[in-house]
Amino acid sequence: MEQNPQEAEIARQTLERYSGCEANQFRSNLILTNFPRYVEYFAETRKIPIFEGSMFKVAHSEMDDVSILDFKIGSPAAALVVDVCSFLPIRASILLGMCGGLRRRYQVGDYLVPVASIRGEGTSDFYFPLEVPALANFLMQRAVTEVLDRKGSTYHIGITYTTNMRFWEFNEEFKTRLKMSKAQGIEMECATLFAASYKRKFTLGALLLVSDLPLNQDGIKTKEGSKSVFDRYTQDHVEKGIEILKVAREMQAKRVKGAYHRNL
Repeated sequence: MEQNPQEAEIARQTLERYSGCEANQFRSNLILTNFPRYVEYFAETRKIPIFEGSMFKVAHSEMDDVSILDFKIGSPAAALVVDVCSFLPIRASILLGMCGGLRRRYQVGDYLVPVASIRGEGTSDFYFPLEVPALANFLMQRAVTEVLDRKGSTYHIGITYTTNMRFWEFNEEFKTRLKMSKAQGIEMECATLFAASYKRKFTLGALLLVSDLPLNQDGIKTKEGSKSVFDRYTQDHVEKGIEILKVAREMQAKRVKGAYHRNL
């Protein structure tokens, strides 16, 4: 995708305002997340500073050649982060997010590897007509499953439902539509991220952690439950993300199918 010089400059300035650091500090691999705690863990374990602007919280590890960015919550923020980061020389990126598991056999702490997302959030309409699916990058999801298999992790593969409504658990009409979709997980960003990254030729995959089971009466996320998930799984999720990026770069070097030419 040919870059417009003015658009690239405005994207750089926007990224710097929102992240509180210079664009040239970003490494060639990027972790996107919704959780400041992930950024704090990454920075603490690498002994590196955290930068915070008007919206994002970021840290950059030269040792890992990885930057991590917390873009907060929701599809508009997801669109923005892909739009501005796509002008950087980033080769591989991964979303480390959480989702509500929508199958009875799922357990909190399982991983979900989304191959696609249902576009229920609206923001992705700005990138493509409704009939265009929101698909994760194939190479990145291959890297995700390779790492999960190596580690013997419990994971599921399927589609997520991306919604722009956070407090839906007591909306019976919405829950009926959700069940009819046959989605395996529900979250708020994947469809937007996948559509925007496809439009921008920005290599992006996702690894989601099942953080709650919202269709079960006693499975809705609580304050205590959320804290428990972060305490138990933050390290594993972040370290897996770093390894996935490494495997993805190895695949790109071998010209495994699925990478955009700009990433080779």
